[in-house]
Amino acid sequence: MNGPLVLVTSVGRASGSRAAAAALACAGSDSDRAGLLIDVGGRSPRPTLLASAGARELEERLAAHLPDLRAASRGQICQLAVGEDPPDLESVRAALPLARDSVAVLHAAPVLFHELLDAPGIEPTAILLRADLPADRALAALAVREPIARGLRVRIHERPLAWVPARRALFGVLPGGAPGGLPLALADSLLESAISAAHPCYSGPDDAEIEPAGTAEQERRGDAGARRGRGLHRHPQREAGR
Repeated sequence: MNGPLVLVTSVGRASGSRAAAAALACAGSDSDRAGLLIDVGGRSPRPTLLASAGARELEERLAAHLPDLRAASRGQICQLAVGEDPPDLESVRAALPLARDSVAVLHAAPVLFHELLDAPGIEPTAILLRADLPADRALAALAVREPIARGLRVRIHERPLAWVPARRALFGVLPGGAPGGLPLALADSLLESAISAAHPCYSGPDDAEIEPAGTAEQERRGDAGARRGRGLHRHPQREAGR
């Protein structure tokens, strides 16, 4: 694939990493180019009545090449669930090229984090960690060390999305910069071209932890710049089946 691939997981007992992953996929999508959210160990998604043309096109492409897996267009993104066993990584490798130049977001449990970092054919360009700061400061510092050593961009999202923005993200209808969603500065830094991957967001593993106030201020500035989602259309076949 030519687009960015962001690996998303949680640290410690932090919740909300799946919603953060969906919100990031939304932020990298538009009406003609849908982001791909691959949920490792997640439930098979259901398609929604409203979906963009790009999301439906990606769903059809995944269904044609990976008929044993269930992909679903949801709003402006397409979601795919795969298992957690090592053979399931082959499905991830097969799905990523189908995203072409769109953003792909890979969500996984913390126990799979290092396995996915090391997996051949899965080469993330950036990492997003959901961590509760300052409670999980030490764990977060350990988690960012290896990705930064590899030259990957790493960002920490230190608060979960509220219920309504989280639901909107999982339905694929949370535009980048929408109130309550991921801050624009955070999303944009993760979705930069792979050329910037050699310049990690933190020069050391503790930078995100020792200045949480700066991160929070970035999030507040990002929340202020909401953008409106466009290009969603009713799916005639799904509407007829209601």
